[in-house]
Amino acid sequence: MNTPVLVAVAWPYASGSRHLGHLAGAYLPADIFARHQRMIGNNVLMVSGSDVHGTPITVRADAEGVTPQDIVDKYHNEFLSQWDQLGISWDLYTTTGTEHHANVTQEMFLAQLANGHIDRRTSTQLYDPQAKRFLPDRYVEGICPHCGYEEARGDQCDECGKTYDAVELISPRSKFSNAIPEPRETEHFYFKYSNFNNALKEFLERKTGWRNHVLNFAKGWVNEEGLIDRAITRDLDWGVKLPVDDLGDGKRIYVWYDAVIGYLSASQEWASTTENPDNWKDWWHNDSSRHVYFIGKDNIPFHALFWPAQLMGVQDSIGGSSLHLPDDIPANQYVTFKGGKASASRGVGLTITEGLEKYQPDALRYALAANFPEQADTEISNDEITRRINEELVANWGNLVNRVLAMTYKNAEQAIPSSGELTEDDDKLLQLVDSALETAASQFDQVELRAALRTAMEAAKETNKYLNATEPWKVVKEDHLRGLTILFVALSAINGIRVMFAPFLPFSTQELNLILGETKGWIRQDLNPGTPLAKPKPLFRKVE
Repeated sequence: MNTPVLVAVAWPYASGSRHLGHLAGAYLPADIFARHQRMIGNNVLMVSGSDVHGTPITVRADAEGVTPQDIVDKYHNEFLSQWDQLGISWDLYTTTGTEHHANVTQEMFLAQLANGHIDRRTSTQLYDPQAKRFLPDRYVEGICPHCGYEEARGDQCDECGKTYDAVELISPRSKFSNAIPEPRETEHFYFKYSNFNNALKEFLERKTGWRNHVLNFAKGWVNEEGLIDRAITRDLDWGVKLPVDDLGDGKRIYVWYDAVIGYLSASQEWASTTENPDNWKDWWHNDSSRHVYFIGKDNIPFHALFWPAQLMGVQDSIGGSSLHLPDDIPANQYVTFKGGKASASRGVGLTITEGLEKYQPDALRYALAANFPEQADTEISNDEITRRINEELVANWGNLVNRVLAMTYKNAEQAIPSSGELTEDDDKLLQLVDSALETAASQFDQVELRAALRTAMEAAKETNKYLNATEPWKVVKEDHLRGLTILFVALSAINGIRVMFAPFLPFSTQELNLILGETKGWIRQDLNPGTPLAKPKPLFRKVE
C-alpha cells in the first residue's frame, strides 16, 4: 500500500509519573495501530515527545524547590525507559524543549501574524498579590463556571471537559499562596480562532467514520458556541520565546498553542536525521497521506478544533504549500480505577512503573488493550488485569501455543511436520483464521482495536476447540501420520493467529518469530516442513 501514515500521539507533561490510564488512553493504542500499519506496508511516522512547557512542571518545581529543567530531566528519562520496556515503537520521541521545536513554533507564529490571525490585546488576568505575579492557568484552581466541579483547573475542567479563561472561575485561589487572586490588566498576543469557525464547520462536516463522541463534541462546540479568540502568550519565564519583542520581557508562548505544533516540529526533526531533510513533506504536504491523532477525550478541542485552525492559519507559509489536516482523531474515553478517573496528580490508579513491576510487558499490554475505553469510560483494577491475563492470555492463547509446540516437538522429531490429506474440519479451521485476518484488518483500519483483539482471541478459542475435538495426543499414537497432520493444521492456524496478535504482543511475537520465522505482511504464511523446532517454553506466566 505504502501510504504515508502519521501517527501523532499526545505529548505527556514531564511533570510526574504517568499512570495506566495514560497508557491505555493514548500511547498503547497508538503503538498497536502503528505496528499494524507497518505490517500492511504503509510508510509510518509515529512521533511524540515530552511536553516540557506545561505549567504543571513549574508548579512542581516550585513545590520541590528545584528548577523546571530538573523536573523535566527526571520524568523525560523515566518516560524513555518505560517506552523501551513496553516496546512502544516511536520513530521519534523528543521534547518541546528543543531548539528545533522553538524554531518551528516561532515560524508558525510569524506566518499567522503576517496572515492577520494574531494580534495584541490588553486583557484581564488573575494576579497573586502575595506572590506578586500573574498566575498562569495551572496556578489557579476554583469552581468550574460550567458544571460546578470544585477542583477545576484555571484553563480546563477535568469533570466536564470545558475550556475557559481563569478569570471565569468561581471562587478562584492561587496555588502559590492560597491567596484570593485579583484581576489585573496585562498585554498578550491572541490567536483569532474565531476567524476559522466557518472553515472548521466545513472541515467537520466532511468527516465520516469518526467516533461519535469526538465528532459530536467538536460539532457541538463550533455550531453552538463557536471558537473565541484566545491569548497564546503568558506572563512566564519558562517556554518558547516570542520571535518579536512587542510585549517586552517576562512573556512566553503558552503551552496551549505550542504543544500541538510538536507534531509538525517532531516530523521535521525526524526528517533532519535522514538523508533528505525534506522527507517530512511526504506526510505534511501530501493529500494522499493519513494523519491519525491518539489522545484522551479531554484533548478533543485542542486537536479537533484549535490545531486545525492553527494549521489553516499558516496557509502556504510553511514548506511552500498547505499543511495536512487531521484525518482521524480516535480519542479514547477515561480509564477509571474504583470509580475515580485515573489521575497522576491525584494519585488515582497504578503508575506505569508499578504496572511494569507487577506484570510482564506483553501481559500488561494485553490486559489494557482488552479494556481500551474506545466508546465509553472503562473500569479497570488489579483484579481485572489479573483475570484478563490468567483466564484469557495465558489460558487461551499461551496454552494453545505451548501445547501445540510441545506435542509437535515430541512427536515430529523436533521439527515442523509435513501435512497429510486435510479433512473438511481441517480446511474449515484454516479458512476461519484467514477470514479472521481480513476482519481484523478492517477493524484496525477503523481503529477498533479492542474488536481486533477479540477477533484474534476468538480464532485462538476456535483452534483450541479444534484440538479438543480432534485429540491429536491420542490420534498420534494410533494413526501417527493423521496425528501429525492435525498438529500441522493447528500450527498453521497459530501461524496466522500470531499475525493478528503481533501489534498487541511484540515481545512474545518475537519469541514465536524465532521458532516459526518472521511474519511477512498481514497473511497466514505457509509453514516450511522440516524446519527444526527449539524446545518450547511458555510465552506467558500466570499472575499469582
